[in-house]
Amino acid sequence: MTICLAVSFLAASSAFAGQPLQIDSPMDAPDWALAQWALLDSNVEAAFLASDRYVDSRGWCRITPNWGAMDGADDITETYRDLPMIYMLGGPPSILALHNKIWEGHLDQYTEAREPLVAAAKDGMMYREFCPQLDWEHTGEAMVPWYWHGLATPQDPQYLRRARRYAAFYMDEDPEAPNYDPERKLIRSLFNGSRGPLMTIAKEYEWGGNPRPRHDPRPGRLPRTERWTRMGYTVSLRGDHPQNLLTTNLAMTAYMLTGETRYRDWILEYADAWVKRAADNGGNLPSNIGLDGSIGGEWDGKWWGGVYGWNFRPKSEDGTENPGNNYVMRGARVGFGIAFLLTGDHKYINTLRKQIDNMYDAKKMIDGRMMVPHKYGENGWYAYIDNSIPAGGNVNYWSVPELTDIYTWTLKDSDLPRVAHQPWVQYSRGESPDFPMQAIAGDFDVIRKQVRRVREDSRTADTRGSSDMPVVTSVTSLVNLMLGANDPGSGGNVLHSQVRYFDVEARRPGLPRGVGALVERIGPDGITLVLVNTNPVKDRRLVVQSGAYAEHEFVDVSMDGHVVPVGDSQFVVHLGAGAGARLSIQMRRHVNPPTFTWPWDR
Repeated sequence: MTICLAVSFLAASSAFAGQPLQIDSPMDAPDWALAQWALLDSNVEAAFLASDRYVDSRGWCRITPNWGAMDGADDITETYRDLPMIYMLGGPPSILALHNKIWEGHLDQYTEAREPLVAAAKDGMMYREFCPQLDWEHTGEAMVPWYWHGLATPQDPQYLRRARRYAAFYMDEDPEAPNYDPERKLIRSLFNGSRGPLMTIAKEYEWGGNPRPRHDPRPGRLPRTERWTRMGYTVSLRGDHPQNLLTTNLAMTAYMLTGETRYRDWILEYADAWVKRAADNGGNLPSNIGLDGSIGGEWDGKWWGGVYGWNFRPKSEDGTENPGNNYVMRGARVGFGIAFLLTGDHKYINTLRKQIDNMYDAKKMIDGRMMVPHKYGENGWYAYIDNSIPAGGNVNYWSVPELTDIYTWTLKDSDLPRVAHQPWVQYSRGESPDFPMQAIAGDFDVIRKQVRRVREDSRTADTRGSSDMPVVTSVTSLVNLMLGANDPGSGGNVLHSQVRYFDVEARRPGLPRGVGALVERIGPDGITLVLVNTNPVKDRRLVVQSGAYAEHEFVDVSMDGHVVPVGDSQFVVHLGAGAGARLSIQMRRHVNPPTFTWPWDR
């Protein structure tokens, strides 16, 4: 076997200097490598099948647009959120073109759509290509594919213009959007956007738009006209909420495109304000910060108060206890994770960990199971749930994603017990050898079921809302296995990964066609990565990059007992036809400023 390595680039010619890591040893194409590409192809086919059904030639969806949280613009982009990620993994350019068509189409469609009952939307449900005024549970979900676009094609000048504009909405740089108070370091309302914060009492129409009749097959659902008031949404939204930490990804996007430190500085200023608030409150993140900066200031001093607060929706629509809908941890997961990505400072992780520790300190044995509280009210912690159940629905928003992030960010054994039962975590520690094929099969099953929903959908555009279009793609297993990343979820997160790839010959992100990549082990010192060229005829050349944004550093690479120093955020691999190898890669994590810039442009 031949092994040699070059890690420097010739900036002037944009060519690679020296020789890449040469891999010539034959490797039978593993089932997982063939399955990865079959799954990528199936995602592409499913996306086009759904778009043929639901998207017209303008990129407009064949639905009746509605304003708000129940059935709004965010559900369109949620439906197609995976498309840039599929391209970034190695999918064809056509999938990126489809994303661009739908993204631009939905901006146009909702800019044209009006909701006369809502002041922020009476002249358009989009304003300056952004949601004019809504909560970040929904705005964060709406922005997911836009964030992934930066991983797919950051050179797009329109993307840069929008990134600057969107960040300005929250950095006190746009007089039309005075969302941020720089003196008190807070966002002024739960509802905010390109038209600024909502400072009056929320009305049901501001949450749900025009109460046009729509069939809802779910039993016990209240009519649209009653739901928002009955469920406690139509109250004051003034003051800050941890959910607003989701706004940090707007400035993060601008920072990774430009490298301008003012974006980084604002993220850390805002995240640090929340770190202090939690510390001042016994480690608990307050779910309301008053306009004067005080904890619980808009809710009679109750730190747990407010819409989406710790005590929100104590009763569900059918009158039973509902342990969901506080949404405190979603924003904390994203905002503190971004601050950690920028700095490597563990104080952000410790704040997230302390909040969860407080919940675990109140745990109880109920019916033979260890249960952890999810809500807090006048009498302390309540709404106990089994925290070993993966998050989903309106039940368990804070559990597995945050716990898995904390472990994979630090790889401390002390964080392991709470996630040791998770199959991907077990696999990353050298256990559960069947996990790759099982996980890929699970994604195939999701696609199969959702495609059936598309084919059986007999509704017409005048009776179909944005939330009625199924999400037909599923890439969680590929994110876990190819990138060594916890699924970033649908809330508007960055991608915290061990590696990502670039195709040298095609000059684009993603694995070259037919190359399988498997992150077999993740440890404090680095990873084990298997690369294999399943094509028995053609060689492949790729760049392996440390982290999604080159935030890590490769120390050295070992293969068959040979150790080659790297000391950089990427290295080049030449895979012979039908060749493969297992690489042991030593890493230093979170040592470089994160960037969207591609390896040959750095």
